Amino acid sequence: MKKADFILIAVVLFVVAVLVFVLYGTGAHIGAYVTVEVDGTVVETLPLDKNTTYEIKTAGGTNTLVIDDGFAYVSEADCPDKICVSHRKINKSGESIICLPHKVIVTVSSSESAEVDL
Repeated sequence: MKKADFILIAVVLFVVAVLVFVLYGTGAHIGAYVTVEVDGTVVETLPLDKNTTYEIKTAGGTNTLVIDDGFAYVSEADCPDKICVSHRKINKSGESIICLPHKVIVTVSSSESAEVDL
């Protein structure tokens, strides 16, 4: 390899490192509320600082949302794929857990309104 190849590799690695820092290092802020939407309609807004369990009943089935230690997650669902149950816990503004079969969206925001803060 020539000297120019090493310089090119160094520049590419530097650009990748800057992009990773911008995308992940500046990260979203910790949210204060979780908004629950069913079929596009907000049905509940819950604070992340209060431990609770909320049952989301839809025409398609039921999901159990748990808020524990500032994180929200779906602990149970009767949908066929259960992707929402295997989703990691969320607590940053803009993060969501989605259950397509039940048309449920759980979104973290920093305010009580349904708008997402990015």
